[in-house]
Amino acid sequence: MSMHLVQGMSSVKTTKPKASKLTKAKHKEISDQLAKLNRELKQQGRHSERLSFDEYLDYLHGKPKAKKATPVQRKKTSTYRRETAEIPSLDTGAGVATKQEPKKYTGTLVKGISQTHKSNAVPVISDEEIIDIARMRRG
Repeated sequence: MSMHLVQGMSSVKTTKPKASKLTKAKHKEISDQLAKLNRELKQQGRHSERLSFDEYLDYLHGKPKAKKATPVQRKKTSTYRRETAEIPSLDTGAGVATKQEPKKYTGTLVKGISQTHKSNAVPVISDEEIIDIARMRRG
């Protein structure tokens, strides 16, 4: 049996979980944590990274911090162009290579070509080999 969803249902969770209310005890605990974090950042010389209570609360709940927009300084460079003139290739007027003549066997050793049961071409040197190939013998 295959695994199907009921029509109209979805397996994707589309609603965000509701944020819980901040109690006085939880508020005190978070503010103590924030004070400790800001103290450590100040001791490390990272004064600009200290957070306010609202920023720390957003950090705890995983909400991204708004980034400060800083303009990017880009260097203006001109496009590179070759300064030399276009040099044409050498034309001798001879044309391209000529067609090669097909290769032919001109000797007297090989009497012919035979095919074995594997359909491969085998050169035949003697009359005995012709008979062996016809009988499917391997030599």
